[in-house]
Amino acid sequence: MVYLLDDKEIWFPDPRKIPEDKREPSGIVAIGGDLSPRRLLFGYSIGVFPWTDIKADKYHWYCPMQRFVIFPSEIHISHSMRNLFNKGLYTVTMDKDFDGVINHCSAPRIHEEGAWLGDEMIKAYTELHRLNHAHSIEVWDKQKNLVGGLYGIWINNCFIGESMFSLVPSGSKVALIYLAIHLLKVNAHFIDCQMETPHLKSMGGRYISYDEYLSYMSSK
Repeated sequence: MVYLLDDKEIWFPDPRKIPEDKREPSGIVAIGGDLSPRRLLFGYSIGVFPWTDIKADKYHWYCPMQRFVIFPSEIHISHSMRNLFNKGLYTVTMDKDFDGVINHCSAPRIHEEGAWLGDEMIKAYTELHRLNHAHSIEVWDKQKNLVGGLYGIWINNCFIGESMFSLVPSGSKVALIYLAIHLLKVNAHFIDCQMETPHLKSMGGRYISYDEYLSYMSSK
């Protein structure tokens, strides 16, 4: 069961009220609407996020009932990653080049089937960054080249990871570890990974229920 949204009223269906046999396996709950900051922030506050093929004529909104997250205290830093950090090959910053990060995240996949980070998405997240809701982590090599990074949304003491990129081995892992260490210092709840991947699972990602997810979202 997928609901149709318009550009006027900002709302999303509660997936818990959709009968289990009518829930889409992908977690999609709605299509339509816009990418205004108000709609995006409201969606993120209840666990709904956009993820739309750039060829689609309407935005797609997802809210899986099982959420793949990394708790900052559970981040797994392998021996090889510790050695990489100790070598001092990279410098890591926050919010120094949001435009660079989001454009790198979109560039490798912009022409691929199922690519979702098109011009409208980039514009929407850049506006959220201007409003101090979207943030980036940048990884720089010794020649001051941007070689890795990630970006996401900070809301209700949670970080919603949107995309990451790496131009060098483990560049995105460096960014993720840096983010987790920073979030641990500020007592953040979790990093929402949105999707399970072997890469993220190896770094401590695990599933929690949607109800548990909402409990963290409501406990600022």
